[in-house]
Amino acid sequence: MGMSGDLMRAASLAVPGVVEVGDFPVPVPGEGQVLVEMHYASICGSDVHVVFDGFHDPDFLGEPGYPGHEGIGRVVASRSPQFTAGTQVLTVPHGRRGRCFAEYQAVDAAQVIALPDGADPRRMLLAQQLGTTVFGMKKFLPPELPDERRPRNAVVIGAGSAGLFYVQHLVKRGIEVCVSDLDERRLATAARLGAARTVHEPAASVVDVALEMTGGAGADLVIEAAGYDFTRAAAVEAARIRGTIGFFGFPELRGNAPFPVERSFRKSLSMEWVNGTQLEPGLLSFRAAIDAIARGAIEVDHCLEAMYPLDLAPDAFAAAWAHGHGAAKVCVRMPVAGTGRDAE
Repeated sequence: MGMSGDLMRAASLAVPGVVEVGDFPVPVPGEGQVLVEMHYASICGSDVHVVFDGFHDPDFLGEPGYPGHEGIGRVVASRSPQFTAGTQVLTVPHGRRGRCFAEYQAVDAAQVIALPDGADPRRMLLAQQLGTTVFGMKKFLPPELPDERRPRNAVVIGAGSAGLFYVQHLVKRGIEVCVSDLDERRLATAARLGAARTVHEPAASVVDVALEMTGGAGADLVIEAAGYDFTRAAAVEAARIRGTIGFFGFPELRGNAPFPVERSFRKSLSMEWVNGTQLEPGLLSFRAAIDAIARGAIEVDHCLEAMYPLDLAPDAFAAAWAHGHGAAKVCVRMPVAGTGRDAE
C-alpha cells in the first residue's frame, strides 16, 4: 500500500477538546466494505461540536480518523462486488461511523459513491456537504409546493460553506437572497455568488435588514446555517407570518435549548430540519452534488482556500473552531495527495 508495514498516519480525538496525530494500524475492511486510501477530508461544523462541545461518543475517543465524515479517496481493497481497486470515490459515512481524518478508511460500500472519470478530487471533496444542502432544499422547497407558495425572497444566516451553497441554490431559482455572517470575507464571497444584500453582524441586524427588504413583512424563507441558539431565534424574527424556516445548523449544546416557541406559534411558521442525508435511498442528493460540481453548476473553489496537511490536523480544528479565520471551509490534505496548496 506504499507504507512502511501496516501503519498509517491519522488524527484522533484523544480526549474531549484535544486532537492528536499519530501512527495507527491500517484498518481491515469487513464483509461489504471497501478500504479507501484517503486523499482529502474536510471539517464539518458537526465535527467541531464533536471535538469541542461534548457531542463525541466516549467509545470512539482515540479512534483513528474520528469524527471525519467528509472525504475523498481511492479504493485500494474491496470486499464488495460494487467496487474494484483503483476506483476514485466520495465517502459519505454516517457521522458516528466516519473515519476520514486518516490515510486509510474502511467504510461500508453502501456509503461510497464512484466519481466520474477525470474528476478533480480536491473539488469533488465538497460534494459531501453540497449534497446535504441539496437534500435540505428538497425539504425547504419541495417539488410539489404550489407556485403561489414558492418564496420570492430568502434570508441565509451564516455564510460558511453550507450557507454559501444555499445562496447558490436560491439564486439559481431566481430568489432574492440576503446573507448574514460575522466575517466580511465570507460576505464578500456571498455577494460575488449573487446575494442581493449582505449583513455584517453584529454591527448590523439581519432581522432589521430582512424587514427592510420586505416592507416589514419578513422573509418568505429563512435558512439558518450557523448553528447557534441566538441565530435560530433571529430566524424566527426574520421570517414572515406563515413563512418557512429551514434549520441546517447543528445543535449548539446537548439537551434542551431555549427557543422562541410563542413567537413561532403566533407567526404560524413551518419548520424543517436537515438530518440524515446518508439515509436517502440511492444517495441521490450526494450524486446530484457530484454532477453539479462536474458540470460547474455550483462553485466550490472558495471552500478550498484553507488546506492543512494531516500532521497539522490540530491546527485545522483550531481554525475551524475560530470560524475558519474567514475561510468558508477548513480542509485536510493526506500525504498521498502531495504538497498541494496549504493553509498558512
